[in-house]
Amino acid sequence: MRIFSFSLVSWMGPQSPFMFVWVFNTIDAMLLSWCATLRRDRAYITLNTFWILVGIVGIARAGGWLQ
Repeated sequence: MRIFSFSLVSWMGPQSPFMFVWVFNTIDAMLLSWCATLRRDRAYITLNTFWILVGIVGIARAGGWLQ
């Protein structure tokens, strides 16, 4: 999922839908975090929780809520 969204950004450049990319990647991180929780894999829970936080900041910046 992330490869697709970052490929979209590289193909489209400044015209790419940044909000879509951030939301897509954050949902992906949430799904992977859920799967890691089911498997009780602390390393992947931590990693994907970090990416969820990064995604929230990216969504806020793409939406113009943070400068």
